[in-house]
Amino acid sequence: MFKKILIANRGEIACRVIKTARRMGIATVAVYSEADKDARHVELADEAVLLGPAPSRESYLVADKIIAACKQTGAEAVHPGYGFLSENAEFSRRVEEQGIVFIGPKHASIAAMGDKIASKELAAKAKVNTIPGYNNPIESPEKAVEIAKGIGYPVMIKASAGGGGKGLRVAWNDKEAFEGFSSCRNEARNSFGDDRVFIEKFVEEPRHIEIQVLGDGHGNCVYLWERECSIQRRHQKVIEEAPSPFLDDKTRKAMGEQAVALAKAVNYESAGTVEFVVGKDKSFYFLEMNTRLQVEHPVTECITGLDLVEQMIRVAAGQKLAFGQKDIQRNGWAMECRINAEDPFRNFLPSTGRLVKYRPPAQNMEAAQPVPDGGGVRVDTGVYEGGEIPMFYDSMIAKLIVHGRDRNEAIARMREALNGFVIRGISSNIPFQAALLAHPRFVKGDFNTGFIAEQYPKGFSIEAVPHDRPSFLLALAAISHRRIRERAATLGGQRRAHEVRIREDFVVVLSDGEGRRDQIPVGVRDAGKLYHVSIAGQTHEIGIDSPLRDIAVHGTFDGQPFCAQIERSGLGYRIQHNGSGVYARVFNPRVAQLEALMPFKAPPDLSKVLLSPMPGLLVDVAVQVGQTVRAGEKLAAIEAMKMENILFAQQDCVVDEIVANKGESLAVDQVIMKFR
Repeated sequence: MFKKILIANRGEIACRVIKTARRMGIATVAVYSEADKDARHVELADEAVLLGPAPSRESYLVADKIIAACKQTGAEAVHPGYGFLSENAEFSRRVEEQGIVFIGPKHASIAAMGDKIASKELAAKAKVNTIPGYNNPIESPEKAVEIAKGIGYPVMIKASAGGGGKGLRVAWNDKEAFEGFSSCRNEARNSFGDDRVFIEKFVEEPRHIEIQVLGDGHGNCVYLWERECSIQRRHQKVIEEAPSPFLDDKTRKAMGEQAVALAKAVNYESAGTVEFVVGKDKSFYFLEMNTRLQVEHPVTECITGLDLVEQMIRVAAGQKLAFGQKDIQRNGWAMECRINAEDPFRNFLPSTGRLVKYRPPAQNMEAAQPVPDGGGVRVDTGVYEGGEIPMFYDSMIAKLIVHGRDRNEAIARMREALNGFVIRGISSNIPFQAALLAHPRFVKGDFNTGFIAEQYPKGFSIEAVPHDRPSFLLALAAISHRRIRERAATLGGQRRAHEVRIREDFVVVLSDGEGRRDQIPVGVRDAGKLYHVSIAGQTHEIGIDSPLRDIAVHGTFDGQPFCAQIERSGLGYRIQHNGSGVYARVFNPRVAQLEALMPFKAPPDLSKVLLSPMPGLLVDVAVQVGQTVRAGEKLAAIEAMKMENILFAQQDCVVDEIVANKGESLAVDQVIMKFR
């Protein structure tokens, strides 16, 4: 076994590998960029080596620097994590040539599976189901149309080197096939330097289901069941679960055996994932193989009881698998939500900055440790309260993982954990995750890869997620106000006859951005350990177990436990629960009566300015002062979290002033330019 390993990665996955290595008695070396000098993975490791400047192309993607760090520290092996150089066959080969062990598959296996066209040919030879299609590079759009007609619409046009949704189009007719081929090839050339494009049948109502495989250097290979990864937004996974609610045991076994056959065909040694697209009739076809550890590996760990990072390390050290296919268990149900630094209310634009508050829910499961009886909650993260989310890397803050006895228990546990996950200072996708978990179709397991696009065609908003008990949110606002009044009444030094008086009758006021308001009378009576709340003709018993300072508030509502987020904001209270939210102001009846007479202050007119929709780097200003701009023309480009976001003119205008300069770091809502 190795004495020291280097983790060629950052963030959550670097911390995850360190935990297993520590349990195995292996010393660890972290590498970091200048932006990550205070990162959590640097603190957790036994040693740390600076790679270079913040951009990954100057640090985490420079193979020479990582190999030099291994030699400098005496690391015998390198774990690549996921992303960066994890599926780079050339990096794997160079590491091996330097006498350093690559904790992953051999470079030949990575190369064989890294090319989508070559991997499909290999899969077909190994008798793995492949999607009907044309797997050779296509020369022209005319040829693409001819091939698409032969396969039968709809078809999928894909770049051979594509990934992350880039270089991918679906065509339903000749015109879309012609145009889709040209744009797909251009996008692939610009993004990957490889313009080879192929066409395959588009599977309707598809599910994305992947099989986890594990092979050693002694000819043994097993599959560790499947993961359901169909809940995706723009081809990026959002929620994963294991097992899949869609598969039956016969299909599960067939998919697993084909995944093992493919892994054996390339002499696969390590953990890897064979991805399939599964049709509504349970027909399944090989999609691609990921020759690395997956982001969603914890759900497999939860249901099998295996530590996949440990297995990768043991295989890399030359050990045999200690179990066969028949020994692999499948216990309970696991789910994972990817908690990302993005604003779901601004079309999921990246959100960077300081984590002013980071309070994950209570955890009783831990990476690299056995799952407790009855399951629980686990958080894998690379951040801490007060730390920075830099703009240079991906947007993941944490992975929230739960395990339950069955799917319903896992969903209930995940909803409760999301309600209790407090992140402030930056935006996160937690409200969106909570809304997905509450969706009736998700609860029934009735979804496919198009689910999010179908259910939220106009984007996500709080209004799109009505709460099943709106009076619950309003009652919490009224109770919060009463509790604050109770605390104020205990303060000393109050003038006689002017003491804070605690009332039982309140008015909850809701208003929208156009000045429309709604008044709801609410009665709140202290009944010992509970509050009796009268609202909309009904009385509820509510108990609160958390102090006023907590944002995540635990309690009971008519005897049922709950966790909701309650925060004082201005004159009101912001309440969030199960993806729904409300901003409510609470007054006594007379104040509510007078407040209704106040004039409405309309929001400012922002049509004459261009604001930055996210924090990021202003990489391009495409116009000049005095220039006439037409609606739809490019104004500027902002780079954040490895993505370039282009800002377009919403209407015809003339540029009056350019306020921000190219190369400037922008904050949210910072003015970039003004119009006249």
